Amino acid sequence: MAITYPLSLPTVSGIAQIELRATNAVAYSRSPFTFAGQAHAYAGQMWQADVTLPAMNRASAEEWVSFLISLRGQFGTFLLGDPAGATPRGLAATLAGTPTVDGADQTGGTLDITGASRNKTNWLRAGDYIQIGTGSNSKLYKVLTNTDTDNSGECTVDIWPHIRTAHANGASIVTSNAKGAFRLASNETSWSVNEASIYGITFGAMEAL
Repeated sequence: MAITYPLSLPTVSGIAQIELRATNAVAYSRSPFTFAGQAHAYAGQMWQADVTLPAMNRASAEEWVSFLISLRGQFGTFLLGDPAGATPRGLAATLAGTPTVDGADQTGGTLDITGASRNKTNWLRAGDYIQIGTGSNSKLYKVLTNTDTDNSGECTVDIWPHIRTAHANGASIVTSNAKGAFRLASNETSWSVNEASIYGITFGAMEAL
């Protein structure tokens, strides 16, 4: 059976710890004489992550080891999200609605949405995640401000990272269990085994761009 990307994370265990990093390409220079500084923001924005798995026996660990080796270093991709942020803090977690992208050609740090629940305060709250796209086109965005919907179920959301390539008008928006496509940060896969045959596995990841 051929391996196709992106892969889903093994379900044999959860994640013990994840460090998520929002990386921005910003050039900053400062005068050595006056200490006055100047910053210039470039377009680059990227998710990065360091993942630590719980200690586990071989039966469980081999599922993860095989998963990681199947990625062939930085070649393959997989889907990853914030395990603690799978459920929105906002009302989108419990209210009906089929939110979609409202209008083509949207790029940058805001997104117009339609099809959400109507007249809701904090439909999404700062820190929530949304996903647009599926498979290798899955993009993970973080909501930066509390967002209310109007009487038509529409709203404008401040998000990070900025939209690089416009999503299609009407593209579905996922508000629960949002994930993005990632790849390994290194071409080397490693794991440790102690004298009690307990495995330790950690790996770095970066957004697949």
